[in-house]
Amino acid sequence: MRTAVLGGVFDPPHLGHVALAEGALNELEADRLLVLVVANPGHKPTELDPETRLELARLAFGRLPRTEIRSDDHAYTVDLLRDEPFEDAVLVIGADEWAAFETWKEPAEILRLIPVAVARRPGQPEPQGDVEVFAIDQLPISSREIRERIEAGAPIDDLVPAAVAREIERRRLYGGAHG
Repeated sequence: MRTAVLGGVFDPPHLGHVALAEGALNELEADRLLVLVVANPGHKPTELDPETRLELARLAFGRLPRTEIRSDDHAYTVDLLRDEPFEDAVLVIGADEWAAFETWKEPAEILRLIPVAVARRPGQPEPQGDVEVFAIDQLPISSREIRERIEAGAPIDDLVPAAVAREIERRRLYGGAHG
């Protein structure tokens, strides 16, 4: 049973993340998708606490088939892979993350521990390296852009799943007038 592993901060999760997850399920012949919300990432601060980001991730990915969403207490991917070896699994990342992969903690060790699949958007160059490549349709969206729009009171409905937008507004997350 092949597992696609998709980790991230998801602060907040957006339609680009969902496209990546759907692509992993559809293009990589994965039997299941494991979405890991990094509780305390070692590489960047988060706006929201781990529990709230996990709730938003469940709203974003919960309708996908064969998908499990849970928290990951490891600060770095390599530490997760050492503590929790995955059999017949593939680590799923976007092309933007692959471009920065050499800056990750122990990238060569990650590649030794698990195969990597890189999602390429239309119009992007083919990712180079010992990776599996799959194509996805995706708008260029960043979580930072979403947070900035919320602060400015601008709508985010075209950037995040509807359930995520409703929860951000309902709980007034990210300090905006509308969210």
